[in-house]
Order: sequence, then C-alpha cells, then structure tokens
Amino acid sequence: MESTAAIKLIRGGAFLIENSSPESIFVPEEANEEQKMVRQMARDFADRETRVRGHLLEAQVDLMNKAGELGLLGAHIPEAYGGMGLNTNTNTIIGEEIGRGGGSFNTTFAAHTGIGMLPILYFGTEEQKQKFLPRLCSGEWKSAYCLTEPSSGSDALAAKTRADLSADGKSYLISGQKMWISNAGFADLMIVFAQVAGEKFTAFLVEASSEGISLGEEEKKMGIKGSSTRQVFFEKVAVPVENVLGEIGRGHIIAFNALNIGRFKLGNMTMGGSKEACSISIKYANERIQFKQPISNFGAIQHKLAQQAIQIYVLESAVFRVSNLLQLQKEALIEQGESVEQAMLKAAEEYAIECACIKVVGSEYLDYIVDEALQIHGGYGFSEEYAPARAYRDQRINRIYEGTNEINRMLMVNMLFKRAMSGVIDMVGPAWEVQKELTKMPSMQRPEGKFGLEEKALSDFKRLSLMVLGAAAKMQMDGKLNLKEEQEILMNGADLLIGIFMAESLLLRTQKLEDREQPADKEVYEAILQVYFYDLNAQLAKTASDALCSFASGDLLKTFLMGVKRFCSYPAINVKEKRRLIAKYLIDKNDYIL
Repeated sequence: MESTAAIKLIRGGAFLIENSSPESIFVPEEANEEQKMVRQMARDFADRETRVRGHLLEAQVDLMNKAGELGLLGAHIPEAYGGMGLNTNTNTIIGEEIGRGGGSFNTTFAAHTGIGMLPILYFGTEEQKQKFLPRLCSGEWKSAYCLTEPSSGSDALAAKTRADLSADGKSYLISGQKMWISNAGFADLMIVFAQVAGEKFTAFLVEASSEGISLGEEEKKMGIKGSSTRQVFFEKVAVPVENVLGEIGRGHIIAFNALNIGRFKLGNMTMGGSKEACSISIKYANERIQFKQPISNFGAIQHKLAQQAIQIYVLESAVFRVSNLLQLQKEALIEQGESVEQAMLKAAEEYAIECACIKVVGSEYLDYIVDEALQIHGGYGFSEEYAPARAYRDQRINRIYEGTNEINRMLMVNMLFKRAMSGVIDMVGPAWEVQKELTKMPSMQRPEGKFGLEEKALSDFKRLSLMVLGAAAKMQMDGKLNLKEEQEILMNGADLLIGIFMAESLLLRTQKLEDREQPADKEVYEAILQVYFYDLNAQLAKTASDALCSFASGDLLKTFLMGVKRFCSYPAINVKEKRRLIAKYLIDKNDYIL
C-alpha cells in the first residue's frame, strides 16, 4: 500500500464528480501476513464457537469473554486503552469473519464493539477512557447503547427520558424508558441518552448495577433470538456528573457520529453472512439430486448462484474501498496532529455518505442472497433443521437498525447537497456542464482499452446522476420543488449514487487485479464486471426516469429523457452465458472462492 501522501484522497461524496485510481483502493487480495493471520484467527473463532452456539442466548456472555481473550473486542481500540490498535482494513477483515457466525452473535458483538465503545473513545474524557475501555476490550464488561424509546425511533432527538441535576449538584437523576436495547440482559455499562432540563439531549455513562435500573423481559423477536433485547427502565438513577459523555446538550453529535461508523460495520458484517449463505447454497445445489442429476446443473439454479456471487464480489469491492478511505483519512489527520481517536471520528464523518451506502447495499444484498439460499433448498429451506431458515429470520433486522434503509437513503442525498452548498465539493460546475452537453450531439467514438466500455459507462452514469440531482436542486432553489416533501425523489437520487459507487468500486478492483494471479480465470471476473454493468444500466435508466417524471414536464422532460437514453447506453451482452460461466466456476469449487 502506498503512503497517504502518494495517494490523492477525494472528499466524501466526491465520487460523483471525481475519478479515483485503482491505486487508491485496498483489495483483500493484497492482505499482508499479519492480516492473513488475523483473518484465520477470527475465522477459527467463528467456525469453532459462534457458528456452533452463537444462536443461543445463554452462550452470548461466554462467547464475548472468549472474543475478549482473543483480542477481538478491542482490535480497533488504541493500545493505550487496552486494545490492539489494528488498522481499519484489518478490523474490516475481522468484521467480515465474525459476520459468518450468524445474526445473533453478530448483534451482540457489533452492539458492544461499535456503538457500545466508540462513543467513549471519540467523546470521553481521559479518565472515562481509562476507566471503561480496558474493561470493555477484555470482555470483563459488556456494553449496551440506550437510545431508542417507545415513541422515538428514527426521530431519536424526541426522546422523553429525563436527566435532572440533583439538589447537591453531584449527580443527574435519570428517569425514563428505553426500548429494543441490544445486550441489555447482561450489560455492565450503558450509554444512555436523556434530556437535561427537559430539552438538552445528552449522553451519560451509566453502570448497569446502579440502583433504580430495571429490565423488561427478553423481547419475542422474529430473528436474532440468541441476542439479548430488552426494555430498560430508569427510576431516578443517580449518575455522577463526571459520567456525562461529551457536552450537555450535544448528545446528538455523539449519536449521529456513532451511527456513521456503525453503518459501515454493519454492512461489513453482512458481507461475511452473504459469503456463508452463498457457500451453503453451492454445496446444497451440488448435493441435491433431482431428475437424476444435481440441481446445480439447471440454469435457473445457476442464475441464482451467479447473482449471489456477483453481489458479494461487488459488495466486497466497495467495503474494502471505504475501509481504505477511512484508514487513509485517519492517517492523514494524524499526520496533521490529530489524536488517533479524533482522526477516527473525523474520518467516519468525512465518509458518512459512503458508510450509509455500505449499510444499505450490504443489508439488501444479504436479504437477496439468503432468500435465494432458502429457495435453492426448496422445502428443506423452510425447515428449522437447515441453515437458511434461521438466516432468513436473522437477516431481516439489518434493513431496520443503524437507521432504516429509507432513512439512510435520504440522508445520503441530503448530506451530498449540504456538502455541495457549503463548498466542500463542487457539484454546480459539473452539473451545469452536463446540462450544456444535452444540447450537443453525442460522441460516436468507440471507447479504447480493455475496460473502455465500463469506463465510459461509469462516466455516463455520473453524468446521468448530475443531470437528475442538478435539475432537482435547481427546481428547489427556484421554489418549484420542496425535496423535504418529496422523499421518493430523494430515494431515487440515493439509488443513483449507490449504483455509481458500487460500479466504480468493482471497476477499480478489476483494474487493480488485472495483472495479479487470482483464484479464478480472468474471464470469470470480467463476466462479473460486465453483468453488473449491464444490469445497472437498466436499473439506473428506470430510476432516473422515475425521478425526472416526478418533477419535470413538457419539453424539459423530453430533453431529460433523451439524456437518460444517452447516458444509459452500455451495450447488450449475453448475460445468460456469462452468469453460467460464473456459476460453473463456483459449482466446480463447491464453495464461494473468488
């Protein structure tokens, strides 16, 4: 990996208007020896422990203790606070491998290591970090994050839990109710959000043994049944003033920043779950005999296996791209004098759009992959005796927590517009150039180079998005559109951004690995690239058309729709044969190996 200084870092969201080089990304194929050892250690833990009993509620505490002994709970925490201080890419590898072990332990692990620890690292005083983080890294203590209430989910700032200063001024008395709290049943420390003086949203570090805390029964959940999820009740719980986390009235800063990296970590872990589900699908398809042959011989099954593999490979490309952006940004900020923890915080804030993208795509790809795993198993997939049934129930929550996918989509576009309006990135100039381009004849020159078609398509997809988002923004500024009331358009805009980021990540990885030895023949990876671009071409054309028809009309709409045809012109290919090529490789390997 090149030094930070040698790689041009683009700003968060700037992937829409700038091009990245293959050298700027990290791919798992270039993992060093330490990272390979860490991967094997995390995989062994998943294989021997979490895949065997990670679905059992009574096993969670013991599994967390063992994860702590291995250093997995503090891998991302600086050594000064009891962690291992591993870099972002290595932690991404750990997250992927833990993700293979099943939804229940994934939830326990993520709630502890992410939203249960990072707010302390990012916003805690030195005394708070020294007191709590070593215990959380070792697994001696477990953490829970108490934000959601019965009447405030997505609208977290509407929380009703109160924190009133005691008469002697030495503590805050917290009263209220929290809901859907992961790890509540065995947590030793709770990060609790409450309104000081009824209106100042603030975070507190609350020891679970404090008098006045009581728990509801374990929730009867559809999935992740092995994770602890309870209501937590606070009745005048005295919390020392020194346990205020961050500043009074600034709890929203903590909540939102914890979610930035939490979203990335969730998407990262879904990648491991997706690989596991795909591997199960391949093995079953090879074993199941119908009509005197394995069902893996049939085109309908091969289509499913290929689509699973394409989605995993694309997601993996994007996950490690974002991981490296976070790592390089952290290194750059440390070079500028920031502390490690502040550099981590600011890096996640810088790439909040990309983190949200990973969360949305990872959860939706896992959704598809598990659904098709169940379908490939047929009636057996509907039986709890087989793996797909539990995976099907467990994966559904991923589209809801860490912010619903709908909220994340709208946040992506809102954050992009905010960065453009504040001058962090320049969208106005490129959007205006696209508008002028619509009045000119398109170039008929055939792209050059092995990946010329994909490079042109990616450039066109970016122009398409600038056309749509630029037109919507102009109508908003002209007072003809209120995007706050047009969530469907925001959702369309997010899907354009997501498609571009995923496609570019895939292309960059393919280019970077062109001259490297890989598990499969080059034609398999090229087939993945071509099928993804072909499918995306049609998806983006529809998404853009849906958005444009929502706010434009007459000649203006006709011009825009001509632009859609112009910018969505990736050539037709025989996707059936290319999917069969991908599937047959997986079938021969009897596993997901790409």
